[in-house]
Amino acid sequence: MKLGKVVMVVVLALGLSAFAPQAMAKTDVLFGGASIVGVYYQVALQISNLMNKNMGDKYNYIGRPTGGSVFNINAIIRETFDFGVAQSDRNFQAFKGLADWQGKPVTNMRSVFSMHPETVMLVTRKDTGIKKVADIKGKHINIGNPGSGQRFNAEEVLKIYGIDKDKDITAEGLQQHEASRALVDRKIDAFFYTVGNPSAAIEEPAQSVDMVMIPLDHPDIKKLAEEKPYYVYTKIPAGTYKGVDYDVPTYAVTATVISHEKVPDEVVYDMVKTVFERLDDLKKSHAAFRILEPKQMLQGLSAPFHPGAIKYYKEKGWM
Repeated sequence: MKLGKVVMVVVLALGLSAFAPQAMAKTDVLFGGASIVGVYYQVALQISNLMNKNMGDKYNYIGRPTGGSVFNINAIIRETFDFGVAQSDRNFQAFKGLADWQGKPVTNMRSVFSMHPETVMLVTRKDTGIKKVADIKGKHINIGNPGSGQRFNAEEVLKIYGIDKDKDITAEGLQQHEASRALVDRKIDAFFYTVGNPSAAIEEPAQSVDMVMIPLDHPDIKKLAEEKPYYVYTKIPAGTYKGVDYDVPTYAVTATVISHEKVPDEVVYDMVKTVFERLDDLKKSHAAFRILEPKQMLQGLSAPFHPGAIKYYKEKGWM
């Protein structure tokens, strides 16, 4: 081939490449959950899976295990995460500037939707002799890692029952997957946990030890549930977990999905639209999600809704 023809071929090839379709860069979206054995992680993981399956040409969703509600809210504040899961009581406290955010309300946090109820549990082995909350005195009890919603709930229950975590028990601050293993290995006597049901963190130790769940039925707990808009008094039905053939009275919070006000409206809209239009798929992804209904998913939220979520809800006539 003569040089002139070679040059012409090269020029032609370069010219054609300018018109070739270019792969569109995907937008990375980080979604914070909690412990890998908890349902919060499943929220982040399963919604991420749903988005990657249905909008994978546009987004790359990554569901991350984290330290829990406080960690996720603070990550949202710093804009480290695009979405996070937080207990409804922690959501309320952050927006109002209470508890861990005393005097510093998180005004840039936005609500997206609610998920499943999360019951507060006290779980032990039969051989510990613990039959009521008062029996945990002098025992090794996991109250949850710092920065988790379960730790706040554990401290709340201890206070109601008049138990000092620094004097009356040996309090541990383990992540839940560690606590579940420690209960089986007899390194702790019981653990508090706030989670949707059923949870692998409870199911797994129930396969190895005779498990007991302690009723949280103090009158002040019932009063707390009546007074606080983010709590509900409820029960864990008999048979939910192996060996627990009785109803367990307790109270619950709601898992809420939150975002930062600066997350683009389109990103939030696309996620909300996909979740609600593929809700049956999400409900099938985990047993705790089976009860999800659109009406309830717009309740129990304290921070204002993100504009991207509002856009979809107005389209559906829900707002």
